[in-house]
Amino acid sequence: MRSKILLSTLAFTSALMTTAAPAAMASSADEAQLQALRQEMAQMRREMMGQISSLKTRLAKSEATAHQPGTPHGKGTNYAANMPRHHYVESGPVDPSVQFNDSTAQTGRLKLQTSGTPVTDRGDVTSWKSFRQATRSDENVHIGGMIIGFPKGRFTVASEDASYGMSIGLAFHEDFGGFFNSGPRGKDARGAFNSFTSNMRRLRIPFTFRYKNWVAAVTPDFGANHNDGYVGLYEGNLNYTGLRNTILTVGYFQPRVTEEDSESSNDFMTLERPSITDMVRNIAAGDARFSVGALHYEKRWWIAGYFTGQEWGHRNAADGNSATSSYYGGGNSGTLDSQTGATLRVAGRPVATKDWDVHVGASAISSFRQACVSSGANSCTRTTSFGQRPEFDIGEGNLAATGTIGNVAQVWAAGPEFGVRWNRLLVKGEYYHVGVQRSGPHMKAAGFQGWYGSAAYTLFGTPRLYSEKSGAFTAPGVSEKEEFDPATNHWGALEVVGHYSVIDLNDVSSALMYGVNNPVAIRGGQQTVWTGGLNWYPNRHFRLMLDYSHFIVSGSNSSAGSTNTEGRTGNAFAARIQAGF
Repeated sequence: MRSKILLSTLAFTSALMTTAAPAAMASSADEAQLQALRQEMAQMRREMMGQISSLKTRLAKSEATAHQPGTPHGKGTNYAANMPRHHYVESGPVDPSVQFNDSTAQTGRLKLQTSGTPVTDRGDVTSWKSFRQATRSDENVHIGGMIIGFPKGRFTVASEDASYGMSIGLAFHEDFGGFFNSGPRGKDARGAFNSFTSNMRRLRIPFTFRYKNWVAAVTPDFGANHNDGYVGLYEGNLNYTGLRNTILTVGYFQPRVTEEDSESSNDFMTLERPSITDMVRNIAAGDARFSVGALHYEKRWWIAGYFTGQEWGHRNAADGNSATSSYYGGGNSGTLDSQTGATLRVAGRPVATKDWDVHVGASAISSFRQACVSSGANSCTRTTSFGQRPEFDIGEGNLAATGTIGNVAQVWAAGPEFGVRWNRLLVKGEYYHVGVQRSGPHMKAAGFQGWYGSAAYTLFGTPRLYSEKSGAFTAPGVSEKEEFDPATNHWGALEVVGHYSVIDLNDVSSALMYGVNNPVAIRGGQQTVWTGGLNWYPNRHFRLMLDYSHFIVSGSNSSAGSTNTEGRTGNAFAARIQAGF
């Protein structure tokens, strides 16, 4: 409104100066002076009209930007005072086709489309429409018919019409810390529980290659296998994004199952996933799993399903790869009969207001056929096992572990997920039951379970919000104005987090045979972990994390039980430096 008033005032002043002023002076000046004055006034009029034209252009751009659904929240916006009615945060460039249509959205409040949240640790797989919007709205340079810029902070080169594009990103997680008061009991071995050590947890370089709605994502990981010095693959897949709010995927991929696993690792509350979600995802999902499937999202619901096969690098146990061989127990030879399975996740968002987000959902996963090693024409052993570290992944061993479970016909897991955000507080949790069906005569099924509850409170900065594209919650955000700068009293974002996690790998009822007095049962131990921590975000690209954990694990009779036959408790401090582009 101020801009329109200013335009009117400038136009009126210009007209007045070109007509009234010369006429008033004509009686007191000679013709030469009057002519010079007229020329001077005409020059002033041209300059003012140029200013008016420039102001009109800027005003038009400002109004267009304010109504673009893909426009970030304005620079310098105070979140606490101007928090919008709805929130929509994507892990990649914003898709302008996504709209809010309910009556609440029609109140005129701006939608929070981006809030300075960290970039994804994966390739940016978005629709061509979204990609074009991002390249137009972001700061960029046009050189020889090419666009070079940083949509959401990721280096991108694209053709002028954005038909062709390539981006390069980074996910860098360096962990360091150690254990204390975590020694073994009785005759148990100490295990790899160092007082101080470090680990390159993730070093991913996402490459994304695009032609319109076709996107290829390739992400090598130099921090794979949970230890320094091993290079692996996080993803290598082909995607089609031409259908509304839908991504079709084939190739090595991380299928989206469980709420926690649907988040980017750049957004985790604590350094590691809860034990139960990590255990469940590895049944038939996990990193670099061959997958064919799709996800679709709307404002109020989300669904994804995938058919899955073997993980990358686990096709042949006779290839001399120690990591591959150890994955299947070591010392195997021959080719693997590849695993097949499937995942399904559905989620809803029944409440979405300024102060509240409510998330409900369920995930299911199944390995229909376990991988096996063929050593003869009629010989095939299908096994599985479960084990988890005490949620501090710097190379230590499992304290809770089932050991090898033989004669496996099928492995599955299912359970609900729930989350509530109230203003700056987020509380969420999941529960899963895991079942193992056996194929031998009179073999009893085995069952395990686990759950977790997590809470995060953002002390300052943009709080965790809900991402419709992932059907999960994001990390806190830092607007450009609030980036860390002590000189201007800006400190980024800071949150305090808490976490309670349990897995129960005991199944005393799983004696091997019905009707036989056989005392053999699975006693993998029960593990409980309490974790508290602080996460500081100086800007959207960097994060510093500090976690303290206390764990309690009952004894295990598994083959890995030499470090925990009598139970163990302990403590750990861990820190992470993180960079994401």
